[in-house]
Amino acid sequence: MADWTLRESLATTSGTVRWDRFGDPGGEPVVLLHGTPFSSYVWHEIAPALAACGHHVHVWDMAGYGTSDMYPDQDVSLEAQGRIFTELLAHWGLEEPSVVAHDFGGCVALRARLLHGARYRRLALVDPVALKPWGSPFFRLVGQHSHVFGQLPAALHEALVREYVTSASHLGLRPAALDALVRPWTGERGQAAFYRQIAQADQRYTDDIQPLYPTLDLPVTVCWGTEDTWVPFAKGQELAALIPGARLVPVPESGHLVPLDAPARLTSELLAFLGPEGT
Repeated sequence: MADWTLRESLATTSGTVRWDRFGDPGGEPVVLLHGTPFSSYVWHEIAPALAACGHHVHVWDMAGYGTSDMYPDQDVSLEAQGRIFTELLAHWGLEEPSVVAHDFGGCVALRARLLHGARYRRLALVDPVALKPWGSPFFRLVGQHSHVFGQLPAALHEALVREYVTSASHLGLRPAALDALVRPWTGERGQAAFYRQIAQADQRYTDDIQPLYPTLDLPVTVCWGTEDTWVPFAKGQELAALIPGARLVPVPESGHLVPLDAPARLTSELLAFLGPEGT
């Protein structure tokens, strides 16, 4: 899917979010959640592959990300994203889909399940932000001084975002993929949105739910890039140990951006977990 365009939208409490779905409407539903500072584009290879194997695949750009609304004073916190995801599931009429969540999307999916009553058939967590402490020194620095970084000249800001996004990959991103991930954060609106989402990131949103992980009562797989320098593999081991019955799947030669570093390997693991026809 070279032209990654989300064709549908939903008005939410944090502005309009863009979404789309692929595959047979009669197939087992699967929802893919992205993280930060990314967008649903991270799934542009995996979504059609899952759809081709019989799944009805749903994707969305979180509020303040990708092609969704971005505006001053917008609530793009993890708390808001968890509520929005619950709204989306109701809008889609999905009572118990399988969910695959990367990075911040992991926290969003977990909050929706543990705090907002969302029901999933299965849950796959891919290098999620789920355990304290989190946030790299760079991430914390930007969060504490977002008003200063927001005033960077446009060219310096774009160079910073490119370097930051690039560091999430172990193998290196193709130019087209890097451009697609950086583009939403450029321009006056995108630059402000980039620092807004970092400023609103807060560990308390995972602290709220971390004690509840042992209560999860559904099949869970935890996929983790062994070369992840953003959230180290040891966090995957820790998380899998907290969730009853969870299976840890190391993804070798992959950094934090597993969906782009190892799309074929991750797709294979997801199909084995979800079942090729949603069985």
